[in-house]
Amino acid sequence: MNNLITKNIIRFIFLVLFQVFILNNIQLFGHLNPYLYILFILLLPLETPRWLLLVLAFILGFSIDYLSNTIGLNIAASVFIAFLRPVIIRLISQKTELGSGVYIGIRDMGLKWFFLYTAILVLSHHLILFYLEIFRFTDFFVTLNRATLSFLFTMILIFISQYLFHSSKK
Repeated sequence: MNNLITKNIIRFIFLVLFQVFILNNIQLFGHLNPYLYILFILLLPLETPRWLLLVLAFILGFSIDYLSNTIGLNIAASVFIAFLRPVIIRLISQKTELGSGVYIGIRDMGLKWFFLYTAILVLSHHLILFYLEIFRFTDFFVTLNRATLSFLFTMILIFISQYLFHSSKK
């Protein structure tokens, strides 16, 4: 248990710092910006109570907003996907998949499950984040394009991180 808490604290700190100091400075074509920090919410254990999930998402979003000087945008998007996460897990999972000791990731859940789970939550995050940022419908398709391209870039980074930092089943 202590190992799991330590691992998640380290993941939190690393993802926040990596997002703020490296990824926030990447703006390909003026629109493409990856948001890898949400991987923290995506990889939290299945047994995480809903209230704790929401509190951790708030703290994560607040950390990104504070260090990036964006007022509440990341908080709203992070808390939204933390609220949505248990529903998505229930919708795409079989009861037998959700046993004790199963961790969210390609290794334990499989590529198809992890892709669907990640795609739904990352796209939801990006749509909320970008539409709150622009806060008007006059640039609806420009914002949709920006969210979609950032979604694709973020998904690529998430899958690269899964294959780099998580060993295969033995």
